[in-house]
Amino acid sequence: MTSVLKWFEHFHAHPEVSWKEVETTRTIASILSDWSISYRTFEDVTGVIAEIGSGEDVIAVRADIDALWQQVDGTFRANHSCGHDANISMVLGALEQLKDEALQKRIRFIFQPAEEQGNGSLAMIERGALEDVTQLFGIHLRPQEELKRGQYAAAIQHGAAFFLKGAVIGDDAHGARPHQGQNALDVIFTIQHMLKSIYLSPFEPHSVKLTKVHAGSDNMNIIPGNATFSIDVRAQQNEELLELRNRVEDMLLQVGQLHRVKLEWEWQDFTPGAVVGEESSQIAKQAIEQRFGESALVERIVTSGSDDFHFYTVEKPMLDATMIGIGADLGPGLHHPHMTFDRDALNDGALLLADALRIAAT
Repeated sequence: MTSVLKWFEHFHAHPEVSWKEVETTRTIASILSDWSISYRTFEDVTGVIAEIGSGEDVIAVRADIDALWQQVDGTFRANHSCGHDANISMVLGALEQLKDEALQKRIRFIFQPAEEQGNGSLAMIERGALEDVTQLFGIHLRPQEELKRGQYAAAIQHGAAFFLKGAVIGDDAHGARPHQGQNALDVIFTIQHMLKSIYLSPFEPHSVKLTKVHAGSDNMNIIPGNATFSIDVRAQQNEELLELRNRVEDMLLQVGQLHRVKLEWEWQDFTPGAVVGEESSQIAKQAIEQRFGESALVERIVTSGSDDFHFYTVEKPMLDATMIGIGADLGPGLHHPHMTFDRDALNDGALLLADALRIAAT
């Protein structure tokens, strides 16, 4: 399937960040047009929804299409270090395998924008992506500490995540007169220290940490009174995530009182934990064993990473969904600016996904 690698090379060379996947959308639409496959694009958001087959029942598969914005070799740019370029290519490869087959159900292909911002799935849902859908599949490359090359997971048990954007609001002061203002750096250091004192049960995976801080100017003799910061909060289960959110808010209130400074914050991009569907994960398991044998199967991997794929089951609780994990010797890790993997795994992933969709559509 040379086309899968060709598509990957194109998308990898032309990354676009969330909500700006304009050329990515056009390329996917062009491929679908060449195949005479019915699809929809939208005037107000990027992304594509296509469909093949016939019948009242609908099976769906989702591919995320956005890239990250990150520093690569000293320069900030769009970069496909999460493997969404691979996901697009594998889903297109599965579509190519199935497009001329006689299917007893419809299969909907959702090429979704803005997964990295945690809300692209909601935009697709608002535009009818889940209408009449009973089962949903996803696919994603996994880092080598989770799956080795030749291993495939029937389900990915993602965790839940919440992101906080905050600000310290105070007055600058001269370096020789610190009593005349508030030192935003002292506030940030206290936040960092107190985050380390937030504990939940050690039997429930969770983490909370600062991920971004900006304070100060070019003048080294000014004590900054203002700063901005971000906090990344994660837990394996949604209930623990909400408890962490409450603990962080209590902590910020205490820090503001301690330093007599104003703190403002807002929570952004909540991503729910996975609810793995029994039927869809069993179909994925069957497809893995049929194509690669029992030794290749990993029934489920548990990861602290998150994915807005799981908003589909939140918005439609009766939806049976699973995300298939592909082992590709991926390293050093997802979101690393120089992430690499064995590209031959893309063909295997496309064929496996086609098998699972074929089983589900019969």
